[in-house]
Amino acid sequence: MPTSDLFDRIRAAVAEVARRARLVHIDRERLAVYAAELPPPATAPGLDPRWHWLDRGEETVAFFLTLDAVNFGSGWFPVLRKRPGLSGYFTVAASLTDAYRARGGPLAARELADIDAPAVAEIFGQDPDGSAAELMALFAHAWNDLGRLLRDAHGGRCGALVEAADGSAARLVDLLARMPFYRDVSAYGDLEVPFYKRAQLTAADLAAAFGRRGPGRFHDLDRLTIFADNLVPHVLRLDGVLVYDRALAARIDAQELIAAGSPEEVEIRAVAVHAVELLGQELARLRRPATSMELDYLLWTRGQQAHYKQAKPRHRARGVWY
Repeated sequence: MPTSDLFDRIRAAVAEVARRARLVHIDRERLAVYAAELPPPATAPGLDPRWHWLDRGEETVAFFLTLDAVNFGSGWFPVLRKRPGLSGYFTVAASLTDAYRARGGPLAARELADIDAPAVAEIFGQDPDGSAAELMALFAHAWNDLGRLLRDAHGGRCGALVEAADGSAARLVDLLARMPFYRDVSAYGDLEVPFYKRAQLTAADLAAAFGRRGPGRFHDLDRLTIFADNLVPHVLRLDGVLVYDRALAARIDAQELIAAGSPEEVEIRAVAVHAVELLGQELARLRRPATSMELDYLLWTRGQQAHYKQAKPRHRARGVWY
C-alpha cells in the first residue's frame, strides 16, 4: 500500500461516498452553524495511569500496540461484562493495565502469538463461554497476529515495529495493515473505501502517551482523519449535522445490529469522516483552524456526556474495525 497518498485516498473515498449516499446525509446549513458553536479544538484526552500503562518507555509502546490490537468490539459492548462505572473501552484498557501490573510488564511476542480465547477472557474478566465469547476469540486472533508479526519481522519488539515507521503515521498504518484485522477497507458498490481507524488511532495514542516525542513523534500526524467508529457519527447525528434515513434511524433506535460492511454502515462511517473534513474547512474559514484529529478528540469527549449516552442508542455493528 503506497503511504504517500494514504490520507488523500481516505478523504477522496469518503467524499465520494457522501456524494452517492442514500441513507446518511450532511445538513450543510446546520454544519456551518455548528462550526461557529464549537469550543476550541481539543488536545488528546488525558491518559489516566489507572487505565493505561504510562511512563515506562518501550513497555508503554507495547501497551498501546497490544491495546489497540483489540480496541474493537463495540457491537458486543452491550453484552460485555464491564467494570463498575466504566465503558467497554475503559474496561478493556483497565483490564490490560491490571494484567501488566500483575505480571510486571507486557506480554511477550511469543505469548501473544500463542494465547487462546480462554486466557484472553481471563485477562478481560469475561466468561469464556459467555455472551462475549465470540469477541474474546477475535481478541485472541488479533493478539496472535500481532505476536507473529513482532516475532517474524521485528525481533519480538513493539518498539522495533514503531521504529520501522521512521516517524511517519502513514508508514505505521502500512506496517499494521499487514495484520488482517487492521485492513479496514470497505466496499461501497464499485468503490473501495479505506478507513484504517485503529491503525491511525495507534499513531495518535503513541503521540499522546509520549507528548509527540520519541516513539510518539510522527511528522504527518496532522494528516490523520477522524477515527471512524460509532461514537462520532452518533454525536453528529444528535447535534443535527448528520441526518439518517427514517427507516435506518428507527433500526438504530430499536438497537438492531447493523451489518458490518453493509452500505448503511459504510455510509455512517464515511459520511461522518467527510462531515468532519467539512467542519475543518469551515473552521479554517472562521480563522479557527483545527485538525481532524483534534476535532475527533473534541467530539469523542462530547460523546462521553450523559446526554449522548442516554438520549438515543448509537449504531452497533459486530466487526473488528471499531
